[in-house]
Amino acid sequence: MKVIIQPGPLEGELRAVPSKSQAHRLLICAALADRPTVLECGMLNKDIEATASCLQAMGAEVQYRCGAFRIVPIRTVPRGAVLDCGESGSTLRFLLPVVCALGGEGRFLLRGRLPERPLSPLWEELERHGAALSRPVRDAVAFSGRLGPGVYSIPGDISSQYISGLLFALPLLEGESVLIPTGRLESAGYLKMTKQAQALFGLSWSGEQAGESWRLVSGGGYRSPGQAEVEGDWSGASFWLAADALSSRKIRITGLDPDSAQGDRAAAELIPRIRQGGAVIDAGNIPDLVPPLAAVAAASPGETRFINAGRLRLKESDRLQSVCAMLNALGAEAEEKPEELIIRGKETLRGGVVDSCRDHRIAMSAAVAALVCREPVTILGAESVEKSYPAFWQDYRRLGGSIREEEI
Repeated sequence: MKVIIQPGPLEGELRAVPSKSQAHRLLICAALADRPTVLECGMLNKDIEATASCLQAMGAEVQYRCGAFRIVPIRTVPRGAVLDCGESGSTLRFLLPVVCALGGEGRFLLRGRLPERPLSPLWEELERHGAALSRPVRDAVAFSGRLGPGVYSIPGDISSQYISGLLFALPLLEGESVLIPTGRLESAGYLKMTKQAQALFGLSWSGEQAGESWRLVSGGGYRSPGQAEVEGDWSGASFWLAADALSSRKIRITGLDPDSAQGDRAAAELIPRIRQGGAVIDAGNIPDLVPPLAAVAAASPGETRFINAGRLRLKESDRLQSVCAMLNALGAEAEEKPEELIIRGKETLRGGVVDSCRDHRIAMSAAVAALVCREPVTILGAESVEKSYPAFWQDYRRLGGSIREEEI
């Protein structure tokens, strides 16, 4: 599908969609708990559905009705379980350690660009502790064996999702286990989200800095609070915050917690910095913010540099390349380097045709950039927003945007 946007200001109020980052975490904790949990989650997307589907395949009962999940915990993982991750890297990296801790036997199915995204060094650490992993075909990961207790060590500067996956898994092992993240911690806010979700389910860890031993403080397994609610998503809201900065009218987003552990709440502070001109943004802890922030930078004075951004090459697209291509297609001046993105701002952009590369954040960022274009913007692969924000185009219209959808 493609959408054609006629440039014009946006105005109005929206409520933030549920955080898929928190939804993943709470669903997993609920599926590992001692009794059922009701989890309020007002909107789904493909990534959340992938985690729910995988947990069901692992033996949980997961039902979604009237804006809420009801999760009955896993008791036994069926042999030969088939877990379809879709394109969700979080689902795969969180659940691979969990199924290995539970002694499951089966396979994950990987779609889109997910087979290209790395699993090392998590893979090797799981095998070192008793898991048996293989890639029978390019788009599948087979698992068997069972993890044993012990000392687990993994670099903190590759993917916080590896560490979160181990945090979910280690409380399931008999005997004491210790997790040691080494080096600099990337995306520390996401690790805080994992620990907060586990704390809600009765688990807590000691140790906060890389290089320290993280030990389970309270045992007894996951204990359900009975009911929980997924908070608003700062990642999804960042596109409307960016649009507000570029629009001549006001956009207001409700349902966001200013004290959230979500690292992407940094958008509220970074967007004004970019608008002032000459900003240098460290993308190490906020890789998902780079696409909307780049759209803001394209129409802001001076030069904006996104540094420490190499991890963007391993997302749903090579986002250093795809963000650069998207902006330049619209008449901006963007340049990619191996781990850096440089944008020299202009007052307005031309408009044109953008290939989303099947990447939801590229499609939404192009829609934000359309606000400062002189000519229409056509976005190819517009259906990619379903991965994180299926209602994005409806909400764009709700704010007054002029959109025409066409099937390709």
